[in-house]
Order: sequence, then C-alpha cells, then structure tokens
Amino acid sequence: MCILQLRMSKEMEELSPLVDSGHGDGSEEETEDDGEPKICQVCGDKSTGYHFNAMTCEGCKGFFRRAMKRPAQLCCPFQNTCVITKTNRRQCQSCRLQKCLSIGMKRELIMSDEAVEKRRMQIRRKKMQEEPVTLSPQQEAVIQELLTAHQKTFDMTCAHFIQFRPLDRDQKSKCSREPNSNRFTYATMHEDAMQQTISFVSPSFPYFSIQSPESKEKNRHKRAIFTSLPHFTDLTTYMIKNVINFAKTLTMFRALIIDDQISLLKGATFEIILIHFNMFFNEVTGIWECGPLQYCLDDAMRAGFQRHLLDPMMNFHYTLRKLHLSEEEYVLMQAISLFSPDRPGVKQHSVIDRNQETLALTLKTYIEAKRTEPETHLLFPKIMACLTEMRSMNEEYTKQVLKIQDIQPEVSPLLLEIISKDS
Repeated sequence: MCILQLRMSKEMEELSPLVDSGHGDGSEEETEDDGEPKICQVCGDKSTGYHFNAMTCEGCKGFFRRAMKRPAQLCCPFQNTCVITKTNRRQCQSCRLQKCLSIGMKRELIMSDEAVEKRRMQIRRKKMQEEPVTLSPQQEAVIQELLTAHQKTFDMTCAHFIQFRPLDRDQKSKCSREPNSNRFTYATMHEDAMQQTISFVSPSFPYFSIQSPESKEKNRHKRAIFTSLPHFTDLTTYMIKNVINFAKTLTMFRALIIDDQISLLKGATFEIILIHFNMFFNEVTGIWECGPLQYCLDDAMRAGFQRHLLDPMMNFHYTLRKLHLSEEEYVLMQAISLFSPDRPGVKQHSVIDRNQETLALTLKTYIEAKRTEPETHLLFPKIMACLTEMRSMNEEYTKQVLKIQDIQPEVSPLLLEIISKDS
C-alpha cells in the first residue's frame, strides 16, 4: 500500500497546479545576498532563501506546502531512516516531510489558496504599474484616423457661423454671470421677454398657457416667437452635415450595413455635436466661444429650448470641460458615442459592440499612457459617466425640438429626419 501511495504521490507532485515558483506562493521568503552559495537544509540542493522558517530550495518549499495541505498520511516504504538528497528526494515523501519538520519548517506560515491568489494579483498589479503603458500600433492608427476625420470635417475656427441667419438678439438680453459664481444665470430681461411670448404658444407646449385655436392662428402670423431659431436651424443643419461626413470618413463605420449606419447617426448626432461644442465652452464665463460668435443659454432659450434640457446640459458642459480633455480624448469620446450598439434599429449588435469596446479600451489606454497622477485618477469612468448623461439629454432634446416645430415650423428637414423614429 505504501509503495502504491508513493507512486501516486510522485505523479501528483509532477502534475500539481501549484508550481514551485519563487513569488506569490504562500511562503514567507527571505534572501541573503552575500555572494556565498546557500544549501537547502532538506535535500542539499541550491537554496533560494528562507521558506516557511527554513533555508530550502524551491522543490522542498513546494513539497512542504502540498504535503501540509494533503489529508492523506504518508508512510515510509523502507525503515523511516531515508537520507534525503537532491537525487532521491522524491523516493520517500514521509522521510522528506519529517526532515522538513525537523529543520523547523512551520505549517502555520503557509498561506491559504485565497491569500496566495491575492498576493499573486498584487504582484501582477505592481509589475503592470512599474511597466510603462503604451498604445499598440493598432490603437495609434485608430486615434490618428479619428483625428484626421475630425480635423477634416469640423472647422475649429467656426468661420462659417457668420454666414448663418443672424441671432436677432434683443439688446436688453445679455449673457451674464452671478458674482463669485462660475455658474451661468439667465438675464432678468430675458425672463420678461419670454413671458410676453406665452400667449403666442401652442397649447400642446406644456410650459405655456392654453389659448383658443382662433387666437393661436391669428398670433402665429403676427411675429416669430423664437427669434434665435433661424440661426440655430442653420447652425444645427451645418453641424449635422459635419457629423455625417465625420462618420463616413471612418473605416469601421463604412464597413457597417447601411441600415446600421443610419441608426447610429440618428442616435448619436446630438451627442457628438454636444461633445464638439464642449471644446468651445469657457468654464469660467459659461459661454461658448465659437470664433467670431459667442453663445450663451439665453440664445438657446430664445430658440425655444426649455430648462428641462438646458439645466442638465449646462451641468454637463461644466463637468466635461473641467476634465480638460485633449483633442484625442474628445474624438475618442465622439466615436464611442457613435458606435453604441443599443441604438434603436441597430441590427449588427455584436459588430458594433466590438467596435465600441475597441474604442473604449483605446481611450483607457491613451489616458494611462499619456496622463500622470493625479490626472489619470478616475478620468476614464468620469468620461463614461458623461456619455451616459448625454443619453437622457438626447431624449429630452428630441421632445423639445418636436414641440418647437409645432409652435414655429422652422426646424430644418435634416434635423427632423435625424430625430424621427423611423429607421
């Protein structure tokens, strides 16, 4: 019985999943580097340091750990007087274990499997932190393609904006800030101006009072309610075309079927425009500085948009701008928004999901490679949280555009196509 047990134990030792590694194995290891060779006190092999309170080699260290965790009792097939050497240490596990105990190896120093795995993870994590993170050639190519597409399709000088129909601002309505506050507030005069438009608004618009159909039709032709709407219509049309051209430039996007291309554009256009305009946002003044023109929330309200959308949108711009993203991080964020597999009408979910995963991993790696602490801390999850926030604003934006169109039908056909539910 002892002979059979000896053979089985030898085979188990050969196949043991816990290899005799020098790190993260559950031993309390100490080494002395004085230039003199160390000898294992169990078998005489070359020692690698103190393991479980004794100077041993890797083989005897691993043997002692496994023997202590093994429930079976070991017995010597000879006379319990075996001399353990490097060459015969596998022939009698019983005498080898007794030698381990006799030189002072302690069972209580053996770490549990959970503790061993935790230690190994810590070692791997430490190695990853010590090794510099670098972008792969594929990731570099993705970033370069996005940058090129962005620079070709979006004019950062905003020179075209002056060609749009004028904002037609009321001279009494100005963008202003509260003293000692970095949050934008609406001009008081504009609140009064908005109150004057109440009687001209459609009863279907929930923010305003109800009036008779005859009065509504009469006043519809009297004057435009949303004086900034023509300018914002031109601006939005221009930006939508840029988003479409941006997407069509990307290899991953062109590889998709046409139906999915349309679905992704319909779902992400507002979000990409929002990200793009964040590049122009001044977090001190609360104003979008777009080359020759400047915009504030007062202008958006005069185009018909309401606080249900504008308040969270303003918070979003402050939050995102304070992250101080680079152009590379902005374009990766735009691409992640574009390749969202859960958009309505998407058919090839798995393909788009893989594309988004590639882009998200590229963004995470870029942050780790290019930024230093404390800039890196939680930046990636903060960006992803901003992407999530935009989804809820996207839905509210669609609702408000449709209501503005009911009141003052000057919204561009292209925008109406983008926000339509039909794929």
